[in-house]
Amino acid sequence: MFRTIRSASALAKVMPRMNPAVQQQKRFLSIHEYLSMDLLGKQGIKTPRGGVAKSGAEAYKIAESLGTEDMVIKAQVLAGGRGKGTFESGLKGGVRTIFSPTEAKMFADQMLGHKLVTKQTGAAGKICNAVYICERKYVRREYYFAVLMDRKSQGPVMVASSQGGVDIEAVAAENPDAILQLPIDINKGVDRAAVRGLAERLGFTPKCVDQATDTMIKLYDLFMQKDATMVEINPMAESADHEVICMDAKINFDDNAEFRQKEIHDLRDVTQEDPREVAAAKYNLNYIGLDGSIGCLVNGAGLAMSTMDIIKLHGGEPANFLDVGGGATAEQVTEAFKIISSDPRVTTIFTNIFGGIMSCRVIAQGIIAAASTLQLQIPLVVRLQGTEVDEAKKLIAESGLRIITADDLDDAAGKSVKLSKMVSMAREAKINVSFELPI
Repeated sequence: MFRTIRSASALAKVMPRMNPAVQQQKRFLSIHEYLSMDLLGKQGIKTPRGGVAKSGAEAYKIAESLGTEDMVIKAQVLAGGRGKGTFESGLKGGVRTIFSPTEAKMFADQMLGHKLVTKQTGAAGKICNAVYICERKYVRREYYFAVLMDRKSQGPVMVASSQGGVDIEAVAAENPDAILQLPIDINKGVDRAAVRGLAERLGFTPKCVDQATDTMIKLYDLFMQKDATMVEINPMAESADHEVICMDAKINFDDNAEFRQKEIHDLRDVTQEDPREVAAAKYNLNYIGLDGSIGCLVNGAGLAMSTMDIIKLHGGEPANFLDVGGGATAEQVTEAFKIISSDPRVTTIFTNIFGGIMSCRVIAQGIIAAASTLQLQIPLVVRLQGTEVDEAKKLIAESGLRIITADDLDDAAGKSVKLSKMVSMAREAKINVSFELPI
């Protein structure tokens, strides 16, 4: 029975990881915990009773309605490590135990409207606009359980551990044998006997094995029905009265399935995302904010990666990944420049376009429009090759704008890095250097 259950040498091989030092574009939709718990409830999965509040008064009413003195209040921000985070208000901990409606209101007032800084948010933190108040359950055992997509098995996989309620990546690193995997054949569906075997091996008591099996299968069904990329329960618990309860939930969804999961994608909270990424998404631009100083506008993910590599080779640091795609319009290019130039760390913009499907002429029109309307005061380096490149160069030459052009990629990257360093040095010396594009 257990031949399909594998120990993981590192959970990172299966689970998506986040580098807290680098902002990452969300290629999946992530929703708040209280919304995830609501989806679990609709699936017939047991969860603690609770409610969401967006003011101190609402928090008081919800705590009062629960009719218990043992409760938990949780800041609703889309980041891990909430419990060990710190609010800009000075409050330590985004997850607190509370014992009365008065405490619920007190902590809600200190959380709501304030940014919570955790190991995953970076120093900027994320704003807390809601708190989730739920009953506190006293449990006998805690487990970890998740369903996610596994590249190795090319399908869904159940990942579980008897060590729940803690940092699962730390468990994977320190004790790989504690992590179990059960690949699922997406065409055949769940094998109940195999899932039951997983529940037994995790250590659920005989009275709870069937409940645990049912819960795991329901979570898999949710994963499939909602086009999720991950359903994570940490912890899944066994209570003193032998109930299997999902105490916490994190669910991510496939962006590509938005057309058939509109209700799910309407739950998106853009206040938790980089506003530049939100703006880019409106114009179908692929944008990822980074920590460097050279803004990049490129077409094609491969060329974008190569552009960032050659910038680093010359000693510079890219400020972003921005792929305008193969069918960009002049309007999209203009919006791309707006997004790049909105980053105060950007000291130079490097545009690197290879026109295949994309016309260099369209890119040139967008560059000229952006440079004219945005009043850019930082250097703009442009390299164009491919379809209608001669027409594009003519447009730029006749525009009357001081745009630095180059045909060779290495030359263009080198110029971008040198100009970026010049502007950076001037800023550090508090000297106002303006690169005015109109001649």
